[in-house]
Amino acid sequence: MRRRKKNSYAKPDTYTRAAKDAGYAARSVFKLTEIQRRFRVLKSGDSVLDLGCSPGSWSRYAQEVVGGRGAIVGVDIEQPSDPVGTVLVESIYDLSAEQLREALGGEADVVISDMAPRTTGNTLGDHVRQIELAQRSLDIACEILKPGGTFLTKVFDGEDSHAFVQGARPFFTKTRRVKPKAVRRESREFFLLCLGFKGREES
Repeated sequence: MRRRKKNSYAKPDTYTRAAKDAGYAARSVFKLTEIQRRFRVLKSGDSVLDLGCSPGSWSRYAQEVVGGRGAIVGVDIEQPSDPVGTVLVESIYDLSAEQLREALGGEADVVISDMAPRTTGNTLGDHVRQIELAQRSLDIACEILKPGGTFLTKVFDGEDSHAFVQGARPFFTKTRRVKPKAVRRESREFFLLCLGFKGREES
C-alpha cells in the first residue's frame, strides 16, 4: 500500500514553538529576523510599510527595531490578530500611493512583503498568483520609497521568478535572492532583497 506523504505544515515545528514562546503570532517572524541580522534592512527611526501584514509578526518585530521614532503601517485584506501601528484593511490593488503616504506621514524607508495567495496545490497557478502579488508590491515600493530605500518581498520560485527578479534590478543599486533557514525545506519560496532605491523619474 502506498504511504501518504507527511505534511510538515500539520504540526508545530521548532520555529512555530519558538515564535509562540517569544510572543509572536507566527513562525514567519524568524525569516525576517534572520534577514535583519544578515543585512540590517531595518534601522531605528525608519518608516516601514508591511504589505500582507496579517497576523502581525513582521510588523511587531519591525516596531521593536525602529522604535518610537519610527512608523509602521500594515496592509492586509484581513485584520491582523496582533495589530501594530496603523493597519489598513484593504486590498493592495485598491490602495493608492497617496493613501499610503498619508498613513505613513511621508515616504517609506522600507517596504516589506510576506504576501502569498491562498494556495490550491496547483504549483503553477499558485506561482503565477504569488508573482502577481510580488509585482504589485514592487510597484508600490517604487511609488512610495525614499531614494536609498529598501524593498523585501517573498517570491515563489518558478518559471516567472527570474523575469521578476530581473525586472526589479534597474530600480535598485543592489538585489539578491535570500532563503532564510526558517523557510520550510519543501517550500519553493525565497525572498528578493533590493537595496538602494534609485528614485522615481520625474515626467
